[in-house]
Amino acid sequence: MEVHPSGRVSDLKMADRAGLMARIEEMAESIRNEAGKPSNFLVVTHFDADGLGAGAILCKALMRLSVPFHIKVAQGLDEEILGEVSGSRYDVVIFNEIGSGYLDLIGGIDFRGRRVMIIDHHQTAGNLPDGIMHVNPHDHGFDGSKELSGSGIAFLLSKALDESNSDLAPLAVVGALGDTQDIGPKRSLTGLNEEVAQFAASIGSLEIREDLILYGRETRPIHRALAQTTSPFLPGLTGEEDKCLDLLASAGIRVKEDDKWRVLADLDEEEKQRLLSNIIKHLSSRGIGGELALELVGKVYTLSRERRWTPLRDGREFASLLNACGRMGRPGLGISICMGDRGAALEEANRTLAEYRRSLAQCMGEIYSNPGRVRELREAFVILGEGLIDEGMTGAVSSMLSSSGAFNSKKVIVVSTITKRGEFKISARLSDRSKGLGINLGSILKRLSAKYSGQGGGHDVAAGAQVKMELAEEFLRSLDEEICEAAGTHAS
Repeated sequence: MEVHPSGRVSDLKMADRAGLMARIEEMAESIRNEAGKPSNFLVVTHFDADGLGAGAILCKALMRLSVPFHIKVAQGLDEEILGEVSGSRYDVVIFNEIGSGYLDLIGGIDFRGRRVMIIDHHQTAGNLPDGIMHVNPHDHGFDGSKELSGSGIAFLLSKALDESNSDLAPLAVVGALGDTQDIGPKRSLTGLNEEVAQFAASIGSLEIREDLILYGRETRPIHRALAQTTSPFLPGLTGEEDKCLDLLASAGIRVKEDDKWRVLADLDEEEKQRLLSNIIKHLSSRGIGGELALELVGKVYTLSRERRWTPLRDGREFASLLNACGRMGRPGLGISICMGDRGAALEEANRTLAEYRRSLAQCMGEIYSNPGRVRELREAFVILGEGLIDEGMTGAVSSMLSSSGAFNSKKVIVVSTITKRGEFKISARLSDRSKGLGINLGSILKRLSAKYSGQGGGHDVAAGAQVKMELAEEFLRSLDEEICEAAGTHAS
């Protein structure tokens, strides 16, 4: 019987857990052996918050093994990137939080005798090439989109390497929050993610409690925290500080104490209730159900060893900062922060975050104000982002739209744009109402992208793909048909 550090008995399937942990230990032993030769390591990781957190966790563990390493951040894998990896001078290549959806592509690369490992949590697609070590929770009965993030499995590997890496547990929580895996009751983490969070709490590096969830809840003036909240996206409030000030005034909530701006932590319980009630009224006036506002109440994960009044203290705010760094082309800055860099690096990261949020607000404002940007298919809404949405931002915009309730529909949200290479790129998300319909976006996009000579895949609820621009229209028609079939409807 498995018992948490907190004393709670685990309800996870022991056989599945035992198999996963055995594979993790096998990979840890292989890394220790390579480190003893010694070998040069290359870590290839994903560019989103979970990927940067996972990359930092693994690199911190390698640093503690005193082995030379380099980290490469990628939006996805293709023949060009894999060719660069194949031609590099490294002895060991670890694909971290990326790779499981590209097994056939990886299998076609000559790695020239290098030791190649894949540790990932995305859905597996293709056949595992001979000689490559692969660890993925899906292979052991755990859902990598809900129960274990990429940062989480990187932490389990790092902890298996050495118990001294236990202090990296909070980063795994940040990664899971960045991957929006807080899907349990009251926006809590579940499965192995929850076990990692409970472990972090047991060693005093994390506090977990229920409260209002606003961006910058400990560091921003109340009106600014409300305006900068994007998960969920609050139409008419997110990105609108003046409207947020009006709402607070109508709720009778003082925004200043003497000359000091008040933060969410300064509010008493009665003020928080008034704030929530007025947000519900605001959304109702726009025809949006009040249940969206209730998503603001839930589990808050505080990194208790981080300095107060910084964005690194709140888990979700930390994750937002990492997302900004990755999607604004500054992934190295995010990894540096995760590995302990502060001072000037944190100031630069905060500037990057501010720029990222301005870009997101601009995109969302244009989408809401310009119906021509939205194309309705039978089972999907396609947001046409050419000239507006950067290729690194499609996932963030699709996630915000899927959680905003703006379309109030069971249809899938698809955000499209054109990449710098001139390819057609989409990021797709299941809306809250489309979850449970049997639609597996990762599987659909993996299959379709291969059919159209592109690349794609991901999780069941969140996935992406890229194909040649001239195939975009046909690709979207096929995607709509596949979603219709999966949802049990029929395309006309």
